[in-house]
Amino acid sequence: MAIQSISAEPAVVVAAVAPRRGSSLGRFAQAVLRNRKATAGLVILLVLAFAAAFPGLIAHDDPNAAIYDQDLGPSAQHLLGTTQLGQDVFAQLIYGTRLTLIITVVVSAIATLISMVVGVTSAYVGGFTDRTLSLITDVFLILPTLPLLIVLASYLPPGSFTMIVVLTLTSWAFQARQLRSQALSLRARDFLVAARLRGERVSYIILVEIVPTMTSLLVASFLGLAVFVVGFAAGLQFLGLGNSTELTWGTMLYYAQEGGALEAGNAWWALAPGAAVALMGAGFALVNYAFDEIGNPALRPVRRRRRVPAAA
Repeated sequence: MAIQSISAEPAVVVAAVAPRRGSSLGRFAQAVLRNRKATAGLVILLVLAFAAAFPGLIAHDDPNAAIYDQDLGPSAQHLLGTTQLGQDVFAQLIYGTRLTLIITVVVSAIATLISMVVGVTSAYVGGFTDRTLSLITDVFLILPTLPLLIVLASYLPPGSFTMIVVLTLTSWAFQARQLRSQALSLRARDFLVAARLRGERVSYIILVEIVPTMTSLLVASFLGLAVFVVGFAAGLQFLGLGNSTELTWGTMLYYAQEGGALEAGNAWWALAPGAAVALMGAGFALVNYAFDEIGNPALRPVRRRRRVPAAA
């Protein structure tokens, strides 16, 4: 009988803990769905992700086929008209979503990872390591971003890989400074002291003990970087520093400027990719704002309660 009672206790404990974890995730999901900014941002990003994954289901024309009349206006056959070479603008816009989204997500993820490693390691290890990493971070912070992007992109071979490398090198420093400040506030916490007393390795403490407590800040860093990257990537390609053979929204803007789209009265050739860049940036920004509101109740908008009329 004693053995049965002892073996039953862990099951009770697990059963009591499991619903709490599930309920916390459920409450977070409900908070995301109830937030209008999060819902709007997620809808925008899901639509763009669908267009990037299945462009052929939305646009049925070949984006590179110059087989139509030049500089046509919007019509039922060509929703956004055609280019100076007779290519369908709507097809180019849809097919250009994939590479634009890939560059944005990959750069944001890698830059967030670098900022996490540099910032948390600098704060926790301290000493010479902290001074060295902080100096490197400060150097990248004071460098003028746009001129550095132009110089790097002009000397490296054009292409998506070069774009990813250039944007990653110039976008991690600010987030690393923020993560270092957050990690400094955790150095004296009891769970880190206990981990050091157990003799855990530094890498284990950083990755297992510190990083999970900074998940919300890491997500916010990724979303904020995505807003920055989508605009700067399109800007570099618009300046002609990307690979003109790759179809992105930035290269569409470049060819629209080279072809004199606005002067020829073909405004949608230039406006459509610019609006798409703004839409993707708005999607990431809305999710970022909503994430801050969910994590910090002080940022949530105050909703006025409806007054109930008094009974006569």
